[in-house]
Amino acid sequence: MSTIKVGENLYLIDIQAGGIKNFIASYLLKGKQAAIIETGPMSSVPNLLSGLKELNVKFEDIAYVAVSHIHLDHGGGVGTLLKFLPKAKVIVHSRGAPHLANPEKLWQQSRAVLKGIAEMYGEPEPVPEERIIAASDGMTFDVGADVKLTVIETLGHASHHQSYYESSSRSVFPGDAAGIYLSEIDVILPTTPSPFRLDIALASLNNLMSLKPKTLYYTHFGKASNPSEKLQTYSQQLSLWAKIVKQGLENRESLKVISERIIRSDRAVQRALEHIRVHPILSETVFDESLRGFIDFVEKFN
Repeated sequence: MSTIKVGENLYLIDIQAGGIKNFIASYLLKGKQAAIIETGPMSSVPNLLSGLKELNVKFEDIAYVAVSHIHLDHGGGVGTLLKFLPKAKVIVHSRGAPHLANPEKLWQQSRAVLKGIAEMYGEPEPVPEERIIAASDGMTFDVGADVKLTVIETLGHASHHQSYYESSSRSVFPGDAAGIYLSEIDVILPTTPSPFRLDIALASLNNLMSLKPKTLYYTHFGKASNPSEKLQTYSQQLSLWAKIVKQGLENRESLKVISERIIRSDRAVQRALEHIRVHPILSETVFDESLRGFIDFVEKFN
Protein backbone atom coordinates (compact mmCIF):
# COMPACT_ATOMS: atom_id res chain seq x y z
CA MET A 1 0.00 0.00 0.00
CA SER A 2 1.23 3.45 -0.85
CA THR A 3 0.91 6.07 1.87
CA ILE A 4 2.99 9.23 1.69
CA LYS A 5 3.27 12.25 3.94
CA VAL A 6 2.66 15.18 1.60
CA GLY A 7 2.27 18.06 4.07
CA GLU A 8 2.08 18.94 7.71
CA ASN A 9 -0.72 16.79 9.15
CA LEU A 10 -1.54 15.53 5.65
CA TYR A 11 -1.08 12.11 4.06
CA LEU A 12 -1.84 10.76 0.60
CA ILE A 13 -3.18 7.22 0.20
CA ASP A 14 -2.92 5.79 -3.31
CA ILE A 15 -6.04 3.64 -3.31
CA GLN A 16 -5.11 1.86 -6.55
CA ALA A 17 -8.64 1.29 -7.85
CA GLY A 18 -8.61 -1.60 -10.28
CA GLY A 19 -4.92 -2.04 -9.51
CA ILE A 20 -4.11 1.28 -11.24
CA LYS A 21 -1.40 3.19 -9.40
CA ASN A 22 -1.05 6.98 -9.30
CA PHE A 23 -4.59 7.65 -10.48
CA ILE A 24 -6.93 8.12 -7.51
CA ALA A 25 -5.74 9.68 -4.27
CA SER A 26 -7.49 9.83 -0.94
CA TYR A 27 -6.12 12.28 1.62
CA LEU A 28 -5.99 11.98 5.39
CA LEU A 29 -5.94 15.29 7.26
CA LYS A 30 -5.00 15.09 10.94
CA GLY A 31 -5.87 17.50 13.74
CA LYS A 32 -7.11 16.41 17.14
CA GLN A 33 -9.52 14.40 15.04
CA ALA A 34 -9.14 13.46 11.40
CA ALA A 35 -10.82 13.97 8.05
CA ILE A 36 -10.68 11.95 4.86
CA ILE A 37 -10.88 13.86 1.60
CA GLU A 38 -12.17 11.71 -1.29
CA THR A 39 -12.91 8.01 -0.88
CA GLY A 40 -12.53 6.72 -4.40
CA PRO A 41 -14.88 3.99 -5.63
CA MET A 42 -16.49 1.18 -3.67
CA SER A 43 -14.09 -1.44 -5.00
CA SER A 44 -11.03 0.25 -3.50
CA VAL A 45 -12.37 0.79 0.03
CA PRO A 46 -10.32 -2.17 1.34
CA ASN A 47 -7.18 -0.43 0.05
CA LEU A 48 -8.20 2.81 1.73
CA LEU A 49 -8.80 1.03 5.03
CA SER A 50 -5.40 -0.65 4.75
CA GLY A 51 -3.84 2.75 4.21
CA LEU A 52 -5.51 4.14 7.33
CA LYS A 53 -4.22 1.20 9.33
CA GLU A 54 -0.74 1.74 7.92
CA LEU A 55 -0.93 5.32 9.22
CA ASN A 56 -2.06 4.07 12.65
CA VAL A 57 -5.34 5.96 12.45
CA LYS A 58 -8.11 4.91 14.79
CA PHE A 59 -11.31 4.63 12.80
CA GLU A 60 -13.32 6.24 15.60
CA ASP A 61 -11.12 9.37 15.39
CA ILE A 62 -12.29 10.20 11.88
CA ALA A 63 -14.88 12.97 12.18
CA TYR A 64 -15.51 13.78 8.52
CA VAL A 65 -15.39 12.22 5.08
CA ALA A 66 -15.37 15.03 2.51
CA VAL A 67 -16.09 14.26 -1.14
CA SER A 68 -15.79 16.73 -3.98
CA HIS A 69 -18.72 15.20 -5.85
CA ILE A 70 -20.62 11.94 -6.17
CA HIS A 71 -19.05 10.49 -9.33
CA LEU A 72 -17.97 6.92 -8.63
CA ASP A 73 -14.23 7.58 -8.69
CA HIS A 74 -14.55 10.29 -6.02
CA GLY A 75 -17.43 9.34 -3.73
CA GLY A 76 -18.57 5.88 -4.79
CA GLY A 77 -16.98 4.28 -1.73
CA VAL A 78 -18.63 6.48 0.91
CA GLY A 79 -21.45 4.13 1.89
CA THR A 80 -19.12 1.17 2.26
CA LEU A 81 -16.44 3.16 4.09
CA LEU A 82 -18.82 4.56 6.70
CA LYS A 83 -19.56 1.07 7.96
CA PHE A 84 -16.05 1.14 9.44
CA LEU A 85 -16.05 4.74 10.70
CA PRO A 86 -18.54 4.92 13.61
CA LYS A 87 -18.38 8.69 14.21
CA ALA A 88 -17.78 10.10 10.72
CA LYS A 89 -20.19 12.38 8.86
CA VAL A 90 -20.08 12.83 5.09
CA ILE A 91 -19.63 16.32 3.62
CA VAL A 92 -21.13 16.63 0.13
CA HIS A 93 -22.75 19.33 -2.00
CA SER A 94 -26.45 19.70 -1.25
CA ARG A 95 -27.33 18.60 -4.81
CA GLY A 96 -25.31 15.42 -4.39
CA ALA A 97 -26.68 14.47 -0.99
CA PRO A 98 -29.88 12.71 -2.21
CA HIS A 99 -27.81 10.51 -4.53
CA LEU A 100 -25.62 9.31 -1.65
CA ALA A 101 -28.70 8.33 0.32
CA ASN A 102 -30.20 6.58 -2.70
CA PRO A 103 -27.49 5.80 -5.28
CA GLU A 104 -29.54 3.60 -7.62
CA LYS A 105 -30.03 6.29 -10.30
CA LEU A 106 -26.36 7.28 -10.04
CA TRP A 107 -25.31 3.67 -10.54
CA GLN A 108 -27.55 3.11 -13.56
CA GLN A 109 -26.36 6.33 -15.23
CA SER A 110 -22.74 5.49 -14.48
CA ARG A 111 -23.07 2.05 -16.03
CA ALA A 112 -24.67 3.54 -19.14
CA VAL A 113 -21.84 6.07 -19.61
CA LEU A 114 -18.76 4.30 -18.24
CA LYS A 115 -19.71 0.69 -18.99
CA GLY A 116 -16.81 -1.57 -17.96
CA ILE A 117 -15.13 1.19 -15.97
CA ALA A 118 -18.23 1.49 -13.79
CA GLU A 119 -18.17 -2.27 -13.15
CA MET A 120 -14.52 -1.98 -12.13
CA TYR A 121 -15.39 0.83 -9.70
CA GLY A 122 -18.26 -1.13 -8.20
CA GLU A 123 -21.83 -0.30 -7.21
CA PRO A 124 -22.08 2.35 -4.47
CA GLU A 125 -23.87 1.51 -1.24
CA PRO A 126 -26.36 3.96 0.31
CA VAL A 127 -25.33 6.37 3.07
CA PRO A 128 -27.68 6.80 6.05
CA GLU A 129 -29.33 10.21 5.73
CA GLU A 130 -28.50 11.16 9.31
CA ARG A 131 -24.80 10.87 8.50
CA ILE A 132 -24.90 13.24 5.52
CA ILE A 133 -24.05 16.93 5.79
CA ALA A 134 -25.51 18.76 2.78
CA ALA A 135 -22.86 21.45 2.49
CA SER A 136 -22.89 24.90 0.95
CA ASP A 137 -20.21 27.36 -0.10
CA GLY A 138 -18.20 28.77 2.80
CA MET A 139 -19.07 26.15 5.41
CA THR A 140 -16.06 25.30 7.61
CA PHE A 141 -15.33 22.06 9.42
CA ASP A 142 -12.85 22.01 12.32
CA VAL A 143 -10.83 18.89 13.14
CA GLY A 144 -8.83 20.61 15.88
CA ALA A 145 -5.24 21.83 16.26
CA ASP A 146 -6.04 24.78 13.95
CA VAL A 147 -6.84 22.42 11.06
CA LYS A 148 -10.02 23.39 9.21
CA LEU A 149 -11.62 22.56 5.89
CA THR A 150 -13.68 25.20 4.12
CA VAL A 151 -16.10 24.31 1.32
CA ILE A 152 -15.50 26.15 -1.97
CA GLU A 153 -18.30 25.63 -4.48
CA THR A 154 -16.66 24.84 -7.82
CA LEU A 155 -19.34 23.91 -10.31
CA GLY A 156 -18.78 23.20 -14.00
CA HIS A 157 -17.37 19.70 -14.03
CA ALA A 158 -20.63 18.77 -12.33
CA SER A 159 -23.57 20.70 -10.89
CA HIS A 160 -22.78 19.27 -7.44
CA HIS A 161 -19.03 19.84 -7.30
CA GLN A 162 -17.15 21.46 -4.45
CA SER A 163 -13.49 21.83 -3.56
CA TYR A 164 -11.92 22.23 -0.12
CA TYR A 165 -9.52 24.80 1.29
CA GLU A 166 -7.30 24.16 4.31
CA SER A 167 -6.41 27.60 5.64
CA SER A 168 -3.41 26.89 7.90
CA SER A 169 -1.41 25.45 4.97
CA ARG A 170 -3.24 27.38 2.22
CA SER A 171 -3.92 24.11 0.45
CA VAL A 172 -6.68 23.39 -2.06
CA PHE A 173 -8.22 19.99 -2.75
CA PRO A 174 -9.84 20.71 -6.13
CA GLY A 175 -11.45 17.37 -6.91
CA ASP A 176 -11.99 17.52 -10.67
CA ALA A 177 -12.34 21.32 -10.88
CA ALA A 178 -8.66 21.73 -11.85
CA GLY A 179 -8.45 18.80 -14.26
CA ILE A 180 -6.39 15.62 -14.12
CA TYR A 181 -2.75 16.06 -13.15
CA LEU A 182 -0.26 13.58 -14.53
CA SER A 183 2.46 14.19 -11.98
CA GLU A 184 4.99 11.91 -13.69
CA ILE A 185 5.15 14.25 -16.68
CA ASP A 186 3.76 17.45 -15.11
CA VAL A 187 0.79 17.66 -17.48
CA ILE A 188 -2.85 18.60 -16.93
CA LEU A 189 -5.68 17.05 -18.94
CA PRO A 190 -9.37 17.98 -19.10
CA THR A 191 -12.01 16.00 -17.26
CA THR A 192 -15.23 17.37 -18.67
CA PRO A 193 -18.04 14.82 -18.87
CA SER A 194 -21.47 15.90 -20.05
CA PRO A 195 -23.30 17.94 -18.83
CA PHE A 196 -20.18 20.12 -18.69
CA ARG A 197 -20.50 23.91 -18.30
CA LEU A 198 -17.40 25.71 -19.59
CA ASP A 199 -18.52 29.15 -18.44
CA ILE A 200 -19.14 27.98 -14.89
CA ALA A 201 -15.96 25.89 -14.81
CA LEU A 202 -13.88 28.94 -15.76
CA ALA A 203 -15.55 30.99 -13.03
CA SER A 204 -14.77 28.21 -10.53
CA LEU A 205 -11.11 28.25 -11.54
CA ASN A 206 -11.04 32.01 -10.96
CA ASN A 207 -12.48 31.44 -7.49
CA LEU A 208 -9.72 28.96 -6.69
CA MET A 209 -7.06 31.31 -8.01
CA SER A 210 -8.40 34.10 -5.80
CA LEU A 211 -7.49 32.02 -2.74
CA LYS A 212 -3.81 32.26 -3.75
CA PRO A 213 -3.12 28.69 -2.62
CA LYS A 214 0.37 27.40 -1.93
CA THR A 215 -0.37 23.83 -2.96
CA LEU A 216 -2.90 21.81 -4.91
CA TYR A 217 -3.74 18.26 -3.92
CA TYR A 218 -5.34 16.55 -6.90
CA THR A 219 -7.57 13.52 -6.58
CA HIS A 220 -6.13 12.57 -9.99
CA PHE A 221 -3.29 12.66 -8.83
CA GLY A 222 -1.10 13.98 -6.07
CA LYS A 223 0.62 17.10 -4.79
CA ALA A 224 1.35 19.94 -7.18
CA SER A 225 3.33 23.13 -6.70
CA ASN A 226 2.92 26.39 -8.65
CA PRO A 227 -0.86 26.24 -8.17
CA SER A 228 -1.68 29.62 -9.72
CA GLU A 229 0.20 28.64 -12.87
CA LYS A 230 -1.55 25.27 -13.06
CA LEU A 231 -5.00 26.72 -12.55
CA GLN A 232 -4.35 29.35 -15.22
CA THR A 233 -2.94 26.73 -17.59
CA TYR A 234 -6.04 24.60 -17.17
CA SER A 235 -8.30 27.58 -17.78
CA GLN A 236 -6.47 28.28 -21.04
CA GLN A 237 -6.64 24.62 -22.03
CA LEU A 238 -10.41 24.47 -21.53
CA SER A 239 -10.84 27.58 -23.66
CA LEU A 240 -8.64 26.07 -26.39
CA TRP A 241 -10.62 22.83 -26.51
CA ALA A 242 -13.90 24.74 -26.66
CA LYS A 243 -12.64 26.86 -29.56
CA ILE A 244 -11.53 23.78 -31.50
CA VAL A 245 -14.80 21.97 -30.85
CA LYS A 246 -16.86 24.99 -31.92
CA GLN A 247 -14.91 25.25 -35.17
CA GLY A 248 -15.19 21.51 -35.70
CA LEU A 249 -18.96 21.51 -35.28
CA GLU A 250 -19.32 24.50 -37.59
CA ASN A 251 -17.31 22.54 -40.19
CA ARG A 252 -19.32 19.37 -39.49
CA GLU A 253 -16.18 17.46 -38.57
CA SER A 254 -16.28 14.00 -37.01
CA LEU A 255 -15.26 13.27 -33.44
CA LYS A 256 -12.06 11.70 -34.79
CA VAL A 257 -11.12 14.80 -36.80
CA ILE A 258 -11.82 17.10 -33.85
CA SER A 259 -9.65 14.86 -31.65
CA GLU A 260 -6.82 15.03 -34.16
CA ARG A 261 -7.03 18.84 -34.25
CA ILE A 262 -6.84 18.95 -30.45
CA ILE A 263 -3.73 16.76 -30.50
CA ARG A 264 -2.09 19.07 -33.03
CA SER A 265 -3.00 22.20 -31.05
CA ASP A 266 -2.57 21.23 -27.37
CA ARG A 267 1.06 20.68 -26.36
CA ALA A 268 0.01 19.12 -23.07
CA VAL A 269 -1.95 16.46 -24.92
CA GLN A 270 0.99 15.88 -27.24
CA ARG A 271 3.26 15.25 -24.25
CA ALA A 272 0.71 12.94 -22.64
CA LEU A 273 -0.43 11.08 -25.74
CA GLU A 274 1.45 7.84 -25.16
CA HIS A 275 0.44 7.89 -21.49
CA ILE A 276 -3.21 8.34 -22.51
CA ARG A 277 -3.14 5.54 -25.06
CA VAL A 278 -1.89 2.90 -22.61
CA HIS A 279 -3.87 4.05 -19.57
CA PRO A 280 -6.90 1.81 -18.80
CA ILE A 281 -9.11 4.79 -17.85
CA LEU A 282 -7.76 7.81 -19.73
CA SER A 283 -7.69 5.90 -23.00
CA GLU A 284 -11.48 5.57 -22.69
CA THR A 285 -12.33 9.01 -21.35
CA VAL A 286 -10.08 11.79 -22.68
CA PHE A 287 -11.12 11.66 -26.35
CA ASP A 288 -14.59 10.31 -25.70
CA GLU A 289 -16.26 11.29 -22.43
CA SER A 290 -14.39 14.57 -21.93
CA LEU A 291 -14.60 15.67 -25.56
CA ARG A 292 -18.32 14.93 -25.68
CA GLY A 293 -18.78 17.24 -22.70
CA PHE A 294 -17.40 20.09 -24.82
CA ILE A 295 -19.54 19.09 -27.80
CA ASP A 296 -22.72 19.08 -25.73
CA PHE A 297 -21.82 22.44 -24.19
CA VAL A 298 -21.12 24.10 -27.54
CA GLU A 299 -24.31 22.70 -29.07
CA LYS A 300 -26.46 23.95 -26.17
CA PHE A 301 -24.87 27.28 -25.33
CA ASN A 302 -23.17 28.60 -28.49
